[in-house]
Amino acid sequence: MSVIETEQGPVALKEVGNALFKAGDVKGAVRCYTRALKLSDSPAEKAVLHRNRSACYLKLEENSKAEADASKALDTDPGDVKARFRRAQAFQKLSRFDQAFLDAQRCAQLEPKNKAFQDLLRQLGAQIHQKSRELNSTDARVQQMFALLLDASAKDSDRQKAAQNLVVLSREDAGAEQIFRNDGVKLIQKLLVSKQEEVVLSALRTLVGLCTGHQSRTMAIVNELGMEQLCTVMGSGASTVSLAACHLLQVMFEALTEGMNREIRGKDEAILPEPSKELRSMLKHLLGMLPAPNVSGPGRDSAINLLVKQVPRKSLKNPDNSLTLWVIDQGLKKILEVAGTVAELAQGPPLTDNSHMSCSVLLSKLYDDLQSDKERENFNKLCEEYVQQYFSRPGLDAKLRAIQTVSVLLQGPSDVGNRTLEMSGLMDAVISLCASEDVIHQQVAVESVIHAAGKAKRASFITTNGVALLKDLYKKSENDRIRVRALVGLCKLGSAGGTDFSMKQFAEGSTLKLAKQCRKWLCNESLPPTSRRWSVEGLAYLTFDADVKEDFVEDKSALLAMFELAKSEDKTVLFAVGSTLVNCTNSYEVEKPDPQMVELAKYAKQHVPEEHPKDAPAYVEKRLGKLLESGVVSALVCMVKQESPALTEACRECIARVFLALVERQEDRGTVVAQGGGKALIPLASDNTGLGKIKAAQALAKITITSNPEIAFPGERIYEVIRPLASLLNLECTLLQNFESLMALTNLAGISDRLRQKIIKEKAVQKVEGFMFEEHELVRASATECMCNLVLSTEVQKMYLATGNDRLKLLVLYSGEEDERLRKAAAGTLAMLTAEQPELCARIPGTTTHWLEIIQALLLSDISDLRHRGAVIVQNMMQAEKSLAETLMESEALEILTVLAKGGEGIPEPIIKVAQNCLDKAVEYGIIRSREGREKN
Repeated sequence: MSVIETEQGPVALKEVGNALFKAGDVKGAVRCYTRALKLSDSPAEKAVLHRNRSACYLKLEENSKAEADASKALDTDPGDVKARFRRAQAFQKLSRFDQAFLDAQRCAQLEPKNKAFQDLLRQLGAQIHQKSRELNSTDARVQQMFALLLDASAKDSDRQKAAQNLVVLSREDAGAEQIFRNDGVKLIQKLLVSKQEEVVLSALRTLVGLCTGHQSRTMAIVNELGMEQLCTVMGSGASTVSLAACHLLQVMFEALTEGMNREIRGKDEAILPEPSKELRSMLKHLLGMLPAPNVSGPGRDSAINLLVKQVPRKSLKNPDNSLTLWVIDQGLKKILEVAGTVAELAQGPPLTDNSHMSCSVLLSKLYDDLQSDKERENFNKLCEEYVQQYFSRPGLDAKLRAIQTVSVLLQGPSDVGNRTLEMSGLMDAVISLCASEDVIHQQVAVESVIHAAGKAKRASFITTNGVALLKDLYKKSENDRIRVRALVGLCKLGSAGGTDFSMKQFAEGSTLKLAKQCRKWLCNESLPPTSRRWSVEGLAYLTFDADVKEDFVEDKSALLAMFELAKSEDKTVLFAVGSTLVNCTNSYEVEKPDPQMVELAKYAKQHVPEEHPKDAPAYVEKRLGKLLESGVVSALVCMVKQESPALTEACRECIARVFLALVERQEDRGTVVAQGGGKALIPLASDNTGLGKIKAAQALAKITITSNPEIAFPGERIYEVIRPLASLLNLECTLLQNFESLMALTNLAGISDRLRQKIIKEKAVQKVEGFMFEEHELVRASATECMCNLVLSTEVQKMYLATGNDRLKLLVLYSGEEDERLRKAAAGTLAMLTAEQPELCARIPGTTTHWLEIIQALLLSDISDLRHRGAVIVQNMMQAEKSLAETLMESEALEILTVLAKGGEGIPEPIIKVAQNCLDKAVEYGIIRSREGREKN
C-alpha cells in the first residue's frame, strides 16, 4: 500500500510529502499534498500545502498549476514571501514578465538582503527590456508591410514579397499578436479577394499563423471574416488555394476544439464562452458546400476531408457522439447528393476522381461512430429512402443516381450498401444496365457489380449470375473503359480463395491471363487515369496468386506505371496500390496451422489451406529486392504525404506492413532511409490502425538499431521516434518487438541527455525496468543495456538513490549471472551509477551476502570488458568510503588488483590504470604500504 493510500492526517501527509520532495520523488510529493488538501479544514494549513505543491509543480514544469497554487496560498496569507517568490518564478516561465516583476519586487521589499530575489529582479528587468525591443521592432515591420500591401501603385513583386514576409512574421508569437492588434485581419480580408494566387496563398498562410494554438484569436477571426468567405475561397477553382484554405480551417478547428480542453484558452487568457456554436456554424457551412454547384471539385473534396477529420469521435472512450448525430440529421442527404452524382451526366455538382471515394470514407466514419442499433437503423432508413426516392422515379438518369449511391455505400458502410442493394428490383436493374449500349450506363452498372462482388453477402449471387455477364462484357465490349472494369470484376471473383493455393475459382492459367491484361492496360498511357486505376484494382486481387506476383515484379514498366499512379492526383488508387504491394511482399498476416490439426482435418476430409511454393521466403526476398530496385520507397513516401480521405487507416496499415517487410533485411535499411522511408514511418506510427501503428513502430525500431539515428531521423524528427518505440514495450506485443524496441531505445539513450529526457517523459523507464525481469535472456539483457545508457540521466540516478526498492540489488545480482551480455550490461550500469552517485557504494554490501564474490568474479573474468567494469566498481567504492576500501583490501581483491596493476600479456592498459588507482587509494588511506615500501621489506 502506498503512503497516500494509508489513513494519515494532513500534517503527517505534509511531512511525508516534504520527505519525498527532498528525496527527488516530486510526483509522490504532489500526491501527498493533494491528499492532505482534501483532508485539511484549516485555511493556514491549506495555504502551506498549496505553497509546497506549487514548488513541486515548478519542478515538474507545470507552470500554470504552480502559479495557481501560489496564488491560493497568497489569498490566505499575502505576506507569505515563499509563495510570492514561487508565483514570480511561475509567471517568469509563463513569459508574463510584468506580473513576475511585481511579485519579485514585493519579495525584495520584504527581504532586501535575499540574493535569490535580487537575481530574479535583474533577470526580469533584462527580459522585459528585450520583449519591449522585440515588440517595437515587430510593430515597425508590420506597419511597413501593411503600407506596401495597401499601396496600389507598388510593384506586384514587392507586394508579393511583403505578403510572404507577413507569413513568416505570423509564425512568431510577438509578430502574430502585432498583426492581429494592427487590424491585420481586415487587411487580410482584402487580400483574400486578390486576383494574384500567391497573394491569396500568403493571406491564408498568415491566418494559419494567427490561429495556430490560439483559441481567442481564432474565434475573433472566424466571426470577423465569416465562414462564407472562407468557404468561397476553399471552393475556388485553384486546387493549391483550395488546399491552403482547407489547411487553415483544419487549424481553426484544432484551435477551437483543443481550447475547449484547456484550462487557459489562448495565450492572453481571455475568458471565452465554449466555442461549440462557432464549431457547428463552421460544420454547417461545410455541409452546405457539398451540393452547391458553384463549388469546385477540389473545394468539395476539401470540405469532405474536413468533415472526415472533425466530426467522428477521436476515441470511442468518449461517450458523446452528438456531433455525428447532428451531421447525419443536417447533412446526410447532402453527402448522398455527392455520392449519387454521375459526373458524365452533367447533373449535380462538379466532382473530381476522388470525390466518390471521399464520400465513402465519410459515410463509413459516420456509421462507425454510431453507438446503438436505433441510431444505425435511422442511418439505414435515411439511405434507403434516398435511394428509393430516385430509383422509383421515371427515366434512366434517376435510376443511375440510385445505383451510383449504392456503389458509394458499398465502398463505405458496406452493411448499409448491402441492405439498399437488396431493395426490390435494384439488382435486376443493375444486371440489365450492364447490357446497355450506352457506355455511361454500362460503366455505372459494372462498377456497382464490382463493389457488390467484394462483399461476402453478394459474392455468391454475383458468381452465379454475374461471371458470364462480366466475361461477355470483357470479350465483346469495344470500349476499354468497360472492358477494364469487367476485368476487375472477374479478378475479384477469381481471387475468392485468397492465398490458399488449393482454392481457385477459375481454370489453371486464367488468373495469369487476367493479370497480363491488367498490366497491359496499366502501362497504356493513352487510357484515362481512372481506367488505369481500375487495372491496379484488378492486380490487388490477382496478386493473392504467387505466380501473378512473380510475373508482376519482373515487369518493371508495370511497376513504374503503378508507382507513377500512386504519386498522381487520383487518390482513389492508394488502397489498391497498398494492397497489391502487401500481397507482393507477403506482409499480410498468415496463421500457421497446428500440424496435428492439419492431420486431423485431412483424416476428416476437411479442406486444408495450402501455401503456394512461390510464397516461400526465398521467393519473397527476391521480390522485395526487385521492388526496391524499381523505386517502391519513393512511391510509398508520396502516398503517406497525400492529404486525402482516401488515405484511410486501412491504407496506412498496408503501407506500414510493406515498409516493415522492406526493412527486414539489414542491408536494405540504408536504401529505405536514403529515399525518405524513415521520415514517412513517423506519421504512420501515430495515425494508423492499432496493428498498423505496431508495424510502423517495429520498422522504426529496425532502422534505429542498425542506422545512425541522427542521420536516419535528422533534426527534431529523432525525438518523434521515441513514442512509437516506447509503445512496443507492451506485453501485448511479441518478444521480438519488445527486444527490437529496447535495442533501438538503447541507441537513442546513448546519444544525448535531451533524448534521455524524452524517453523519461514518455514513461519508458518504468517499462524498461519491467523487462529487466523478463525470462527470455536476450530481452532481459537488452533491457539492462538500455538502463545502462539511461542512468546517465540524473533523474534515473535518483530512482536508484531512493530507498525501499531492490533496483541496486538487481544490478549486483545480474553482475554475477552466467549470461555474458547481461553481466556486461549490469556491471556497466553499476560502474556508472557508483561513479555518478558515490553514496550508492555504501549500499552495495547490503544488497546480498555474495556481493564480494560477485565483484571478485568480475575482476577474475577472462573477458576484458567485465574485468574493466569490475575494476571501475572497486575504484568507485574505494574512493567513496575508507571502510569499503578496508573491506575490499582484506579480501582476495587486493591480490587480484596487484596482479592486474602489474600488467602483462592480455591485460589492456585501461584495466592496469584503474587497478593501479585502487592500490594508490589504499596506500593513501594507509591500508597497505606503497609498492616501494613493500619491496624494501
